[in-house]
Amino acid sequence: MLDKSQKTEKYSSADFVSHAGIPTFIDSKHKIAHNKIMIIDRNTLITGSFNFTKSAEENNAENLLILKGNKPLVERYIQNF
Repeated sequence: MLDKSQKTEKYSSADFVSHAGIPTFIDSKHKIAHNKIMIIDRNTLITGSFNFTKSAEENNAENLLILKGNKPLVERYIQNF
């Protein structure tokens, strides 16, 4: 899920993941989506400050937390979105 700014960028994150066959959604309700999460197979939750960009990977001080097997927590995140 991406924020509405992705609608107007020439080549956005939405394009990149969509071309990889990953379903994408735009959150038009909020100005900016500051949530950085991935939910994989309703079992693994990835969250933190990491922006999934080259700059974040190579230059920034970021954090990333991977939680596996906590289905109640994953379901709470799913309900939120």
